[in-house]
Amino acid sequence: MTTKHSKKYLEAAKLIDADKEYSPEEAVALAKKTSHTKFDETVELHLRMGLDSKNANQQVRGVALLPHGLGKTVRVLVFAQGEAAKGAEAAGADVVGSDDLIKKIEEGWLEFDTAIATPDMMGKVGKLGKTLGRKGLMPNPKSGTVVGAADLPRVIQAARQGRVEFKLDRTAIIHLPVGKISFEENKLVENLTAIVEAIMKAKPSGAKGQYVKTASLTTTMGPGIRLDLKPTLSLTAS
Repeated sequence: MTTKHSKKYLEAAKLIDADKEYSPEEAVALAKKTSHTKFDETVELHLRMGLDSKNANQQVRGVALLPHGLGKTVRVLVFAQGEAAKGAEAAGADVVGSDDLIKKIEEGWLEFDTAIATPDMMGKVGKLGKTLGRKGLMPNPKSGTVVGAADLPRVIQAARQGRVEFKLDRTAIIHLPVGKISFEENKLVENLTAIVEAIMKAKPSGAKGQYVKTASLTTTMGPGIRLDLKPTLSLTAS
């Protein structure tokens, strides 16, 4: 079935050379130029990885801290009890709780953007695996969202500043937000740099051949822009 695009989308697509691979700076500038909606679109990065998503030794998962955030207020939830709960509240978490919070989520409440838990809570939080897992909200030690009470302030602050998780999906794709189209070009490039650096550092020991096969930048409603892999994967924070 052929997807029908709007007139504005087709006009935007004409500005992109489908046979060209763009540098990160060129792609960001082009994304801003081709944005055609009235709302503040999200700029997204899509990477097709040279990995086997079924191979346990070729899984990629990690966290990138974006220097300029995502342009939205992040609602932070913390599963904790006792002194840890008091510490989470003092650190600015939006919602803190234990059994009562778990029950609320079981009943369908999901008004938060990231979830953090202390290790002692994971036995109880585990029952929310299917609910939170589908939304990408399940606390996980590998993504740094299961931490001791002493680390809660740091992790809560990081979540508010622009902490994004990435994970290889079943189709061997990694896709995640870079920022808002309203951001200045240099800020989008710096956020993109933080993401690329984190993904390159997370390269699994079982990876064989070409780690990243293709990369593209797009906006929520816009056409894809192919990235030149060499300058993209060479991005480093100055």
